[in-house]
Amino acid sequence: MLQAAVFDMDGLLVDSEPFWQRAQVEVFSSLGVQIEQKDTLQTMGLRIDQVVEFWFGKQPWQGPDCAAVTEMIVVRVEELVKEYKPMLPGVMEAIDACEQLGLKIALASSSPMRLIKATLEALSLEEKFSAVLSAEHLRYGKPHPEVYINAADELGVPPQACVAFEDSVNGLLAAKAAQMIGIAVPEKAYANDARWAIADHKLSSLHEVNKQLIAGIQ
Repeated sequence: MLQAAVFDMDGLLVDSEPFWQRAQVEVFSSLGVQIEQKDTLQTMGLRIDQVVEFWFGKQPWQGPDCAAVTEMIVVRVEELVKEYKPMLPGVMEAIDACEQLGLKIALASSSPMRLIKATLEALSLEEKFSAVLSAEHLRYGKPHPEVYINAADELGVPPQACVAFEDSVNGLLAAKAAQMIGIAVPEKAYANDARWAIADHKLSSLHEVNKQLIAGIQ
């Protein structure tokens, strides 16, 4: 019996992936790293400190350490989210459908908590989630399932009674590893990736989420 819904944030609720890509290109380029927007797709869905370590491993730079560079990127993304407030289509309808079925609702993100809070505030979504979890200080971020397991624990329900909504393969892997039902909502450009086969459902947008869909997976 389905008891809860857990939402990812970046790329699912908020169209922040372009901001993450832009911030990475700006910051890494300023450090002499040869990087273009398309290169950021290699690390999509990973925690930002892991992304910074990935690029430092490939093209080490002089100057600020990885923690400082991580902070620079987060600050830039936070600025962009506050400026543009880019909520994706269907977010409110999807959350409302879950509420109408009496599901508990949580958010489980790889982003730092300060950015999560800034984003929810910018989109006026603070009151929609009973639990808000960040993988920021966990030993492993997504695709490790810990942040999803923690979300289920926070809601007081077993992971197997949760449905997770994700836009990245790494996030979907995390949800499935936590034994949650996984609904993928990939960006159109990546919708044909064969790895989406592990999803229980694949949607073109959150507009497709309704009571009938959710009730059908209980």
